Amino acid sequence: MAPRQTYTVLLPFPTGGGHWSSVGQELDLLDVEANALRSVGRLELKKTEVAEAASASTPAKKATTKKAE
Repeated sequence: MAPRQTYTVLLPFPTGGGHWSSVGQELDLLDVEANALRSVGRLELKKTEVAEAASASTPAKKATTKKAE
């Protein structure tokens, strides 16, 4: 099964059955479901602490490698 990702609503949109999303609401969606909403600026991918920690450690690894060379 495809993994779902958490997205944050920037602009409300209809979610079905007469219901609407609200600004700041977090939704777990498939990439296919979120693709069109992201392209028109209604959603943004929520940054997780794990992803932020991984991206923060990457430059440190590169700097260590350059020093060793």
